[in-house]
Amino acid sequence: MNSSSKLMNVSTRQLHAFLEVTRLQSFAKAAEQVHLSPSGMSMLVKELEEQVGSRLFDRTTRSLTLTDAGRRLQPVAERLVVELRALGSALDGSEAAVRSRLRVAATPMISASLMPEVIRGFGLAYPQVQVQLSDVEVGTVRQQVLDGDADIGFGFFVKPAVGLSRQPLCKFRLMRISPPEGADSGQLSESQPWSRLKSLPLVSLPIDNPIQVVIEKQLARLGLAHQECPRVNLIGTLIGMVRAGRGSAIVPAFALQECLRQGLRVTMLREPVVHLDLYLAFRRGTQQKPAAQAFAEVLRQAAVGLAN
Repeated sequence: MNSSSKLMNVSTRQLHAFLEVTRLQSFAKAAEQVHLSPSGMSMLVKELEEQVGSRLFDRTTRSLTLTDAGRRLQPVAERLVVELRALGSALDGSEAAVRSRLRVAATPMISASLMPEVIRGFGLAYPQVQVQLSDVEVGTVRQQVLDGDADIGFGFFVKPAVGLSRQPLCKFRLMRISPPEGADSGQLSESQPWSRLKSLPLVSLPIDNPIQVVIEKQLARLGLAHQECPRVNLIGTLIGMVRAGRGSAIVPAFALQECLRQGLRVTMLREPVVHLDLYLAFRRGTQQKPAAQAFAEVLRQAAVGLAN
């Protein structure tokens, strides 16, 4: 049997197992996520490897990474899983599916930066699902999910709570944004070490903001923690202050496109590379709508190009 014939036998379960292991970089964690034994998860991936004719993961005692074949398979598998879910929803011709509604709660900058394109892309695949977006601060995201006022919520630093399930959906790297100046404005420049911030005036979020807490830990290595500087409450305002020339700032990469649209100079930070996890939150003990799972997947895919 040739390779193309073998691929006809690839199952959705195998692709889903592969994507979960890729996302969590662990067979054990992936198995727990989809309620399988580790051996069952390994078997699904092994069957998939046999059918594609290539090893998909390089495994050591400390790490799990995709092979070249695995990296080629990942975007194809993601697209197939989303399209199969869309097909399943389309084939469900019940009135409830036609009139379904998905209530999404997200923090303001996530709502402004990511959600418009995610909702547009989701609407193309699921035209029968009406998305209602609530752009609120992270504590309200959590409460709306707990109260059943939102089917799913998205935010950084979503605190645990009784009755709440949360899982990291994707990561966003910290980056430096600077006022427009010269040919580099509105472009993503080569990454730079945190030490390059020493001579720069900064504009920041409040010290007790959870994102700023992470930033301050890195600034402390440079002797710049808690320095006197203008501080504002919202990332949108922070971007505006930088554009007005008040200084540079450090923000997560989910704001990358907005910063480029406003003509700012953008540089990813390294030494060290620091990421923040965006969490998906939903009520524990309730069955998630298929549309909610598909929406989260569309958002995760939209974030791929911003996370590295």
